[in-house]
Amino acid sequence: MTAPAQFDTFRLEREFAAPLSRLYAAFADPERKRRWFADGRNHDVEQFSMQLEVGGRELARYRLREGTPFPGSSIEADGVVLDLVPEQRIVIANTMAMNGRRFSASIHTFEFSATPAGGAHLTFTHQAAFFEGADGPAMRRMGWEQLLEQLQHALDAHA
Repeated sequence: MTAPAQFDTFRLEREFAAPLSRLYAAFADPERKRRWFADGRNHDVEQFSMQLEVGGRELARYRLREGTPFPGSSIEADGVVLDLVPEQRIVIANTMAMNGRRFSASIHTFEFSATPAGGAHLTFTHQAAFFEGADGPAMRRMGWEQLLEQLQHALDAHA
């Protein structure tokens, strides 16, 4: 018998010195997004593609490196853009799989706004169902906190 799904929602908020247009471009431009979202020291990117329009697909495939809990394993994140309001909101439905076995389904909502100081504010809401063998809510939240740190570094590096 399979274990019941586990459900979780969390919200992360960040303020950036970068203007709203540059923050949004870090999500909208495939090369910029790959830098902070896909590239990493614990895996090799086998594929990263995205089409930011309603119905567009975002696909990332990784191979975990030695020194990770599952070296050699393939991770796939497959998403579809459900809603898009440029420089205001992006909503993506996403599934994740390891070695072809799906372990979670989630909705990612990114809300963007300008700050009075000329920077930008990001609110990220993650709503997920975790299936048997999933990383679980705590690890997912930690992963997204790391991704948002990488986003901050990418924005700072290309000021």
